[in-house]
Amino acid sequence: MIRSFLHTMENGLRVVCVEMPHLHSAELAVFLKVGGRNDPHGREGLSHVLEHILFRGTADFSSSLDIEAAFEDIGGAPNAATDAESTCYYSRVHPDHVARGMEIFASMLMRPAFNGVDIEKRIIAEEAREDLNEEEIETNPDTIVSRLLWPRHPLGMPTIGTLDSIAATTLDDLQRHHAAYYVPSNTVLAVSGPLRSHEVFAAARSAFGDWKEGSTPGSRLFVQSSAGRPVLKLVQDSDSQMGLQIAFLGLHRGDPRHMEVRLLRRILAGGGSSRLHLLLRETLGIIYSVEGAIGAYDETGCIAFDLSTAPETLAQAVEGVLGELKRIAAEPVPADELERVRRSYIYDLEYSRDSAYDMTGRYGWGELMGFVRSIEDDCRAAADVTAEGLQATARLLFEPGNLRLVAVGPWKRGMKRQVQDLVNGYSSSFTVRKHGI
Repeated sequence: MIRSFLHTMENGLRVVCVEMPHLHSAELAVFLKVGGRNDPHGREGLSHVLEHILFRGTADFSSSLDIEAAFEDIGGAPNAATDAESTCYYSRVHPDHVARGMEIFASMLMRPAFNGVDIEKRIIAEEAREDLNEEEIETNPDTIVSRLLWPRHPLGMPTIGTLDSIAATTLDDLQRHHAAYYVPSNTVLAVSGPLRSHEVFAAARSAFGDWKEGSTPGSRLFVQSSAGRPVLKLVQDSDSQMGLQIAFLGLHRGDPRHMEVRLLRRILAGGGSSRLHLLLRETLGIIYSVEGAIGAYDETGCIAFDLSTAPETLAQAVEGVLGELKRIAAEPVPADELERVRRSYIYDLEYSRDSAYDMTGRYGWGELMGFVRSIEDDCRAAADVTAEGLQATARLLFEPGNLRLVAVGPWKRGMKRQVQDLVNGYSSSFTVRKHGI
């Protein structure tokens, strides 16, 4: 049986232990509520650069090699990720050596040496160039869509930063950002595996007990409203295919309709039986795959669909996606389709019980964001979803004013007009009464 326990230390650090006695490995993670939305203007990517720098050495480990070797000694391989709202450091470790894993992460978080800043900035700049073409124009649809969804706001900026902002980042910037956000009250330490919670809490007190308290600056909220009309961005690039992303402003993290959004994503782009896959691949043969993704933040969110297709079939792909979105808003999902997708989702929830990584994220990241949901909570919510609820949420999400469409690739004469006409047709035929999100 999986059980989750929470302990808050005197300095404000929250420690989560998910007891999973059936496993033979443990997952150790540290979540901090700092990400791209906390980067100052002109220093976009600062949180991401800082994440990289912490692997460059500490007061106790002189280099990244020493940190890697220390984790290898306990069966681990450390990694990290920065997104719009959080930064996570994580590693699988042997259950007998969780305390040592905590000591290594504590050294990185509390006592970084800030080594190799210039080298790391060059490495990150090379990563950022992957999203640019030969003229240094952005060609990553995710980044471009984000700018359209959240204009003039940090959520709309690339988490990795820009070439200019990465170059402008200084050692002083990194140290001040670290002092402001790397404090225990802004952090959750999470461990999952064949462990006992009281032993985990004792190890956490030993490793992190000297971490000094602190308070973090607030972040600027995005004031969300429909644009009143769709927004399109068409980018010329010398690729062989068109990269297409069709996104919609969505629901914030705490909105009670999020289970409907999850099932809508699966119905539309959740695998081989999903509507967009069947239409665009199996019937029309114009794509290899289509993906759906959901973003949910403190005050806003989105749902997006991504695919690639040949230039001559771009209009057909846009027409197909918009047609399915309009249909799911206009017609209730048939009972058999809803039940199949619901069962698949619940089975995936059950499978996650075998993953310490999944449980660390569910309970650790959930605690960080104030949004802890057990597997049982999500199963009950999925069971309560109705066809009427799905349709109402689809009407809300896919209202034309929420639409942001980006296509990147080798544009040819007449293609832009075709896409614009299709979007105009979607707007005029989507006759459902407008709602605010």
